[in-house]
Amino acid sequence: MRCCCLRQLGRVDYASALELQQRLATDRKQGLVPDQLLLLEHPHVITLGRNGHLENLLAGDDILARAGIAFHATDRGGDVTYHGPGQLVGYPILDLRDWQRDVGAYVRAVEETIIVTLAEYGIEAGRIPKLTGVWVGERKIAAIGVHLSRWVTSHGFALNVSTDLSYFQYIVPCGLTRPVTSMAALGVRASLDEVGAKLAVHFARIFDREMEN
Repeated sequence: MRCCCLRQLGRVDYASALELQQRLATDRKQGLVPDQLLLLEHPHVITLGRNGHLENLLAGDDILARAGIAFHATDRGGDVTYHGPGQLVGYPILDLRDWQRDVGAYVRAVEETIIVTLAEYGIEAGRIPKLTGVWVGERKIAAIGVHLSRWVTSHGFALNVSTDLSYFQYIVPCGLTRPVTSMAALGVRASLDEVGAKLAVHFARIFDREMEN
């Protein structure tokens, strides 16, 4: 079983986290570090994927500035999404050559990790056919957007734990006019550290990794 280094980073601004991901991904391609799982939260930020559409950003620069929201274009898949306090963000840096060389299988495995984590809190989550992410009924509770380079992953997922959902008013989340939800909105009170610890256990099992701090 290969090891995976768990890094619980607390609150990190988006640019710093992106720089760390890129550095670790480069090192992983060269075999200088093992697989990594970064768990953190971001200050308020909206990101746009490489295939995203600016029309799904519903606010101009001045409105975002007044709301204290940064904006970043990224190289991940997916459209526009929001990150902020109370949201557990996970960035796996995995070499899929050591697992499965299958992007679809990887995304499904990330979804499964979130689904079984939510089940521990009594939340029945699942998938909607042809849509990426994790859903509770028709409401999205976790978004996924990944990037692969030479089979090494970066970017990842965002699970709404106690996120202020009002910030989603500034976007069409992932380009879909569907509502969002959070664990807190569903009546579950849990800290990011607690949810992250449970998620890391399931991640290690699903990806057949031995998690190391």
